[in-house]
Amino acid sequence: MNTKFRGTGVAMITPFHKQGTIDFTALERLIEHLIEGGVNYLVVQGTTAETATLTREEKNALAEFVVDIVNQRVPLVIGIGSYNTQEVINTIRSKSLDGYDAILTVTPYYNKPQQRGLYLHYKSIATVSPLPIIMYNVPTRTSVNMKPEITLQLANEFDNIIGVKEASGNMEQIMDIIRNKPKDFLVISGDDLLTLPLLGMGADGVISVIANAYPKLFSEMVSLGLKGEMKKARENHYKLTDFTKSVFADGNPSGIKAALEIMGIISNNIRLPLVKLEKSHYNQLAALMAELESAKL
Repeated sequence: MNTKFRGTGVAMITPFHKQGTIDFTALERLIEHLIEGGVNYLVVQGTTAETATLTREEKNALAEFVVDIVNQRVPLVIGIGSYNTQEVINTIRSKSLDGYDAILTVTPYYNKPQQRGLYLHYKSIATVSPLPIIMYNVPTRTSVNMKPEITLQLANEFDNIIGVKEASGNMEQIMDIIRNKPKDFLVISGDDLLTLPLLGMGADGVISVIANAYPKLFSEMVSLGLKGEMKKARENHYKLTDFTKSVFADGNPSGIKAALEIMGIISNNIRLPLVKLEKSHYNQLAALMAELESAKL
């Protein structure tokens, strides 16, 4: 089971029409772009999907649509998270999870729980979940960092907690988890720029934003890194470094949505409170992408 999520996962964006409704035609184009690019699995309704702005009805429609279009060609992970533990449990119990292979669930945000609270949050979810769980630690968004000892305690105590998406940016912390984790527990990068260094330390892959735009190039880098072919992997890493920095310079998913519009895959529409890139930044991103295109990537 765990090997399904080794390699490159993609935190998919949600395309919108100008009037704000979900653009399912563009979503299908994106899915085909990603699968043709060789990604290993797709993540639906993560942070990059602007999930916080979706209604329950939109979430259900989007989740079902992705299952139908993917048609078992790659594994699927669905994001279900909240700062209310009981809400996560209720959603898991009531939501159709048919076609999904795992749940990605973020540490509670806003209410800043203690470490014991984080442990009990994930314990409660693991007890009721019919699918494997990938925890998601992203302190820059949640204002709380799940310490390695809590991650490792959960990894050792619950067989259905199969991994953690680590976006703390703390290399020492992530090394502690990799060094002491159970054999089959996955450590997944949540930071595109740190993915290759983390692979060198023994991480299992990435849930990527950048791979929305360049799935083939990014997936090749991850595959090479997992095989220990670091010289070749570094070539791909450095080809994408400036683009990656530019994409995240003005927030996510504003940058990656602009990039996907430049590629002709979606229209660059974003729901408030997020806004589009400033024109100067958009032009800078377009110039970087033109350079990548001229290099025939």
